[in-house]
Amino acid sequence: MTRLPQDLEARLAAVAPAGIAYEAKTDDYGVTTAWAQLADRDELFAVGRLMLELGARLSMTTASQPPAPEEEEEEEEEEVAEGEEAAEKPAKPVPTSFGGTPLDGTSYELAYHFDLDGDTLTLIVHVPHGGEVVSLTPLYRTADWGEREMMELYSIVIRDHPDPRRLFIDPAIEPAVFERLIPYSTLVNAASTKGLWDKIAAARKEDAA
Repeated sequence: MTRLPQDLEARLAAVAPAGIAYEAKTDDYGVTTAWAQLADRDELFAVGRLMLELGARLSMTTASQPPAPEEEEEEEEEEVAEGEEAAEKPAKPVPTSFGGTPLDGTSYELAYHFDLDGDTLTLIVHVPHGGEVVSLTPLYRTADWGEREMMELYSIVIRDHPDPRRLFIDPAIEPAVFERLIPYSTLVNAASTKGLWDKIAAARKEDAA
C-alpha cells in the first residue's frame, strides 16, 4: 500500500495551478514511485512546502543539461527541374518541455527527489540557460549543498538561497566554469583537474590577446 496520499495529484495541482504532468506506479512490493513536472518553475516552493507538510524529506537534488533532440534524417530531396529553384524548407520548431521551456541543448532539468516512508516523488522543473529558480533550502537543509553545486556547474541562479557562496570553486573563477570549459562526462570520470586548468589558462590568454 502506497504511503503517498491517494489524492497527491490533486494536492499538487492545487498548489501548482499553472499545471502539472503527473504519473505514478506501484511495484509488486507495494513501493510507489511518482513523478511530477511543473509547468511553472516559480511554483516550486509551494510544492516543496506541501511535501514538507506531508512529512516528506528531500533526499537528493540533481541537475542536468539534456542535449538537443537529434534531427531526423531527411528523405532524399526530389530532383528539381532545370530552371526551377528548390523551395526553402521552413525551420523546424524547437521542441519544448511541459511548460514551454525550449529543449535546445542549453536549458536545464532540475529534479528534486522526495521520500515519504520509502515511497518517492521526483519533482521536475525546467530552467532556461541563465534562468533562475527559487531555493528550497529554507524548507529543507538538505537542499543547501545541492543548490550551491548547481550554481557552480551551470548557468543557473538559485533565488533566495540563504548562503549562496561558492561551495568548491574559487570565487575568482567565472561562473558555470565546468559547463563552459569542460564536458561534464569528463568531470565525473575524474579526469577534470589538469584539463580544466589548461582550458582556463588558454581562455585567459585569448582574453588578454
